[in-house]
Amino acid sequence: MEKPKIGVLPLYDKDKESYWMLPGYMKAIEAAGGIPMMLPLTSDKGIISTLALTLDGFLFTGGHDVDPKLYGEQAESFCGELCDERDAMERILFGQVTALDKPAFGICRGLQLFNVLLGGSLYQDIPTQMKTAKTVTHKQKPPYNQPTHRVFLELGSPLHRMMDKEALEVNSYHHQGIKRLSEQLVPVAKAEDDLIEAVMMPGKRFVLAVQWHPEFSYESDPYQFRLFEEFVKACRK
Repeated sequence: MEKPKIGVLPLYDKDKESYWMLPGYMKAIEAAGGIPMMLPLTSDKGIISTLALTLDGFLFTGGHDVDPKLYGEQAESFCGELCDERDAMERILFGQVTALDKPAFGICRGLQLFNVLLGGSLYQDIPTQMKTAKTVTHKQKPPYNQPTHRVFLELGSPLHRMMDKEALEVNSYHHQGIKRLSEQLVPVAKAEDDLIEAVMMPGKRFVLAVQWHPEFSYESDPYQFRLFEEFVKACRK
């Protein structure tokens, strides 16, 4: 069977005006049987449409904060660095990918982006805005392949069936998170402080996003690798 070709959203360094990529995203897809391809950063609708039609699936990576204006708020002082270029491209691409029912896997910013683009909102800074934030370490220090807290899977959910476990030990490196969940998404995992840590979009072939970073721990944790395996499997169909 031909290996699926999977588009990986680029990371962007504003100071250097350069695209870049963490190897874990690419290597995990390759290890799971896919062919990862880093995408250009563009807002050209024609190019994005060609990508959406041509590739078999898309990985929405971590990185910059999502601009609060996309969920009707002004950026507060505790909001992190934004990237208009990524927001513009990913907004168009995600709409086309879901319309075509192509698989989409979101990691960290990817989860936050899916929620915002589908009508939800975010905590701009968890330590500042979430009352129970001190009970869970959401922004750990290196090494990032080590778990720092648990997430509890929604019993009976597709993620629960995928993992065949009620809880996972995960790493965590983020300061934003889901505040108001989109009505088009369902929560499939939560942290001990009740922050939503994974979501899925019902009725789609595969639209899954997680708040943690399996690209750092896929080699040491088979459950994190399974996320990439299931994503790549969905891209083959």
